[in-house]
Amino acid sequence: MRIVVLSDNNTLIGTGLKGEPGACYYIEDGDFKMLLDVGYLGVFLENAEILGIDLGEIKTIAISHGHDDHVGGFRFMKERFDLSDVEIIAHPLTFRRRPLERNHPDSIMSAESMEKLAKIRYTREPLKLSEHIWYLGEIERKFDFEKYVPEYNWAPDGEEIPDTIPDDTALAYETDEGVYVITGCSHSGICNIIEQAKRVTGKDRLLGVIGGFHILEKGEKLDRTVEYLAGHDDAELMPCHCVCFAARAAINEAREIREIGVGSEIIWK
Repeated sequence: MRIVVLSDNNTLIGTGLKGEPGACYYIEDGDFKMLLDVGYLGVFLENAEILGIDLGEIKTIAISHGHDDHVGGFRFMKERFDLSDVEIIAHPLTFRRRPLERNHPDSIMSAESMEKLAKIRYTREPLKLSEHIWYLGEIERKFDFEKYVPEYNWAPDGEEIPDTIPDDTALAYETDEGVYVITGCSHSGICNIIEQAKRVTGKDRLLGVIGGFHILEKGEKLDRTVEYLAGHDDAELMPCHCVCFAARAAINEAREIREIGVGSEIIWK
């Protein structure tokens, strides 16, 4: 599998590529080509062009969750590409309206507009996308230290309830040796996501993980996550997007991490 980071908060020196507070990954599994998320302001389109990646060949886009820094790029992608034959894999609540809040903006592309734009496949269950790639579906939240504390309420089905971001999910890449994980933000917890990837693929060995871990401060969540990741001593760790410096430093203290940014290319076999 080949992964190219097309959108991230961080850019690597000397690439000439643009960064933004969002996430978008170009992924290949043999001849199968897809995106996980589409970033915030469409810089993934410019970066892909510079890197020689033809996004017109993309027929599958998986969405990790409905926050604007992961779906906002559809506003720009639809102006450049015909998406009518593109299948978008998403949780049923991904494009439901959320309150407009700082740091958690409304999903700009509503369910109604998205369903006119592309072929939407909603699922709460895991779904195999290619020979080796799994969409993990709704994540089982088993670790108490990763319990998500809602910042506001929303009303996806009419009744106002706390928004625990049930649509948050990720991808897994299954190999004979073990499993790799690709996340968006990990609101559901990076450890919960890794455990779900193991269950879905039947592989207990974590080989690597890239993406947002959603750890933004010091505390028990960070300490317990570091402890959990330290137990996977041969996994390649690549926290990016929504991971603060203190969290990266703490993880790196226990297990050396790889610096990731726009333009990074990862090859997993």
